[in-house]
Amino acid sequence: MSELIISVSGLRGIIGETLTPDVAMRYAAAFSQSVKKKGLFVITRDSRPSGKMLTDAICAALNAAGRETYDGFVAATPTTGILIKHFKAAGGIQISASHNPGEFNGMKLFSAEGRVIPKEPGSKVLETYNAIRTAGAGTNLWQRYDKLAGRRFISDSYEPHLPPVLETVDVKKIKKRKFNVVLDSNHGAGAVLGMPLLKALGCNATVLGEEPDGNFLHTPEPTPINLAGVAKQAKKLNADIIFCQDPDADRLAVIDENGRYIGEEYTLALCVEHILSRRLKSAAKNNAKANVVINCATSRMTEDIAAKYGAKVFRSAVGEANVVDLMLEKKAIFGGEGNGGPINPAVGYVRDSFAGMALILDYMAAAGRKISELADALPKYALVKRKAPADLAKVPELLDKVAKHYKSQNVDRLDGVRITYGDAWVLLRGSNTEAIIRVFAEAPTAARANALCDEIENVLKRS
Repeated sequence: MSELIISVSGLRGIIGETLTPDVAMRYAAAFSQSVKKKGLFVITRDSRPSGKMLTDAICAALNAAGRETYDGFVAATPTTGILIKHFKAAGGIQISASHNPGEFNGMKLFSAEGRVIPKEPGSKVLETYNAIRTAGAGTNLWQRYDKLAGRRFISDSYEPHLPPVLETVDVKKIKKRKFNVVLDSNHGAGAVLGMPLLKALGCNATVLGEEPDGNFLHTPEPTPINLAGVAKQAKKLNADIIFCQDPDADRLAVIDENGRYIGEEYTLALCVEHILSRRLKSAAKNNAKANVVINCATSRMTEDIAAKYGAKVFRSAVGEANVVDLMLEKKAIFGGEGNGGPINPAVGYVRDSFAGMALILDYMAAAGRKISELADALPKYALVKRKAPADLAKVPELLDKVAKHYKSQNVDRLDGVRITYGDAWVLLRGSNTEAIIRVFAEAPTAARANALCDEIENVLKRS
């Protein structure tokens, strides 16, 4: 990767190559300048060894710009959002490259509302950063000696996050079940809150990779291949369920008691099934309607579940900020992305593996059924995900050519090119976080989903 990957909500790069202390400081200064609200910034990081260095650089830049910083040490991305609201901060930065390998790191920007910043302010940060990079670090970036700010430290940063998660579930009912839970934190940030949460829910918890030191036990993205070794431990550890997190713990994949990888797509579907069934019971008398938001790459399982309960599903472009924007617009009671990122407004407007873990355990306790049984009861589709290296600068032109090829079909250009075939769909889009192009296809059978991927990849090669 020869350049930084910058999206509307942050950036990612390779430490020592594209992401250096200088880049981090200028980007943090650009963020500070673009935030009109006065006040402190919360800084947190996942467990990557490079995170401490970036924290020091970012705090120094913000302090030099006159911003007080609260350093939350290693914490999950959803915890960052909670801390920002807790301390009434003007904004925040989570230092993380999510599921990328260890040589990567990144900066995810948060607004004062405790959510990932949306497109408009994110574009302003990028504009300011580019101006700073072009003109150099002028004196207008930094304050005089008498206006410099300081850095404070937050001990037990997870504490403000735990109560709102517990308030979303029946703690007593979960405690009675005494679930045997395995948590695969993979030496990321997940166990910092994951262990206190599971203890508060009365679970017998075993953690794989508890120490948040960034020495990942397996490739960090929670996919079937990467979690094959974890899945083999289900029987050995007598697990009722295995929860698997990515390094910054905003994504959650599930493995059942038999060692079967249920996956990330099922995380959101299980949560929505439980939320809507529970809501139906409580709102039956007034027949209250509910809205749910997912992105355009998420399985249609959620749409089927919502239809069963009389709820309505809206699809956004891919990206947490886009999902949250639409959730706020539609006053959604739940949302998320199919990459294992549930968003529960009752906790916060951030993808949150802990909110997902609590809801799934609540569902198991309320239903009195195994996780395998709950997953098997959901609608069945085959969702195929592929990716290939790509020059992101050339992706828009390629997408235009593919859209032109399918102009007689039902084509949606909300994000990339999405073609709907009734009971199936295929999506082609450039990644927001990696130098790759992604192809997704979902159909009633894996054979058909793969055939749809093959077809659009052949069109792409000819374009």
